[in-house]
Amino acid sequence: MRNRCFVLILVVVALLVPAFAQQAERLAPFVPSPQTVVERMLEIADLKPGETVYDLGCGDGRILFTAAREFRAKAVGVELSDPLVKQGRDQAKRLGLENRVSIVQGDLLKADLRPADVVTIYLLTEANDQLKPLFERSLHPGARVVSHDFKIRGWKPDRVDEVVVSGRAHKIYEYIMPPHKG
Repeated sequence: MRNRCFVLILVVVALLVPAFAQQAERLAPFVPSPQTVVERMLEIADLKPGETVYDLGCGDGRILFTAAREFRAKAVGVELSDPLVKQGRDQAKRLGLENRVSIVQGDLLKADLRPADVVTIYLLTEANDQLKPLFERSLHPGARVVSHDFKIRGWKPDRVDEVVVSGRAHKIYEYIMPPHKG
């Protein structure tokens, strides 16, 4: 009986692990934004020196490094992938940006965004739908959310821009958080 229970547990775990991995992949598949798009996203956000930018699903950290180097901002990335977190942290150290760039390994849906002045995302629309309540609950009035290619349903963008890189058009949506109701 004990062996059957153990086998059943192994089967359930074997079935669930790919489902969890697939869920993470649906939220934030690693597809790097071209550098031109990264720079335009931060320009559209009007990122200022000393502000804090959060990149959810930061991948290799290119938005973080650009924000820290070019805009003199503090940059925080949230990334689920062990190898990408390690790669990003190593790159921050190589670039001498450890004092302005930090990468948190974890679930972007559970990130503490209260310190953010700007949040950047390159996630699927369904992930943006899941993040919307977090943004509404956590971000201060005037904070900016900048999304590469995918809208946040139910929100009207304050600005939409397009950047063409290698013949492909990339849309950039900026949303500015309104004053809190109440």
